[in-house]
Amino acid sequence: MKGGSVMLPLASQSEPIMASARKQVAQRQQLAQVAARLMAEQGIRDFRVAKQKAAHQMGIDVRQSILPKNSEIEAALAEHQRLFSAEDQPAELADMRQAALSAMRLLADFKPRLVGDVLSGLANAHSDIQLHVFAEQSESFDLFLEGRGIPFEIVERRYRFPTGYRFYPAFRFVAGEHRFEATLFSDTEIREAPRSLVDGAPMERANLNRVVELIEQAEFEDRLASL
Repeated sequence: MKGGSVMLPLASQSEPIMASARKQVAQRQQLAQVAARLMAEQGIRDFRVAKQKAAHQMGIDVRQSILPKNSEIEAALAEHQRLFSAEDQPAELADMRQAALSAMRLLADFKPRLVGDVLSGLANAHSDIQLHVFAEQSESFDLFLEGRGIPFEIVERRYRFPTGYRFYPAFRFVAGEHRFEATLFSDTEIREAPRSLVDGAPMERANLNRVVELIEQAEFEDRLASL
């Protein structure tokens, strides 16, 4: 002791910092779980919206909190489905993939690619079947749907690329019991996938043959499980 001051052990000085860090980690995990539940139960597609709603439910100021990454919410969503939707979700997913396959065959001239939750396996009854389609002339897709008597509405979607954001028309329509959203890109953009909202990597796209493989793989696994 010198000059009346007391030197605290280093361990004592670091304990409040470690406790605060543990609290932040726990809060972040809980936020991810609540956001995942909201996405599963309310059909929220936007990670940012899910985070804000989760923070509001928990009474957390988003401006002063470390929010979970989108990849953490996706992992929590997969766990939520495993725990609470194990009986229904696989059948719902299989049905949606079959519907996607039928639509992709119909839209074969537009080189369709399956994207989103139906591809990743996280889709549920709230999910849209999301496709990317490609055409040299954007009007050709409108005319195709109109020619087959398929009512649709057009909304604008924003995608991120290494060079910045681009905006595209997305055609929303219903076929059978399923909602579809087909975003229209130019022919040349089939070789340049936008960035994923989950991890920032190029978005995964599946062509028709890949969707067939996914369906057959799931059917094979179901047969094995029933033995």
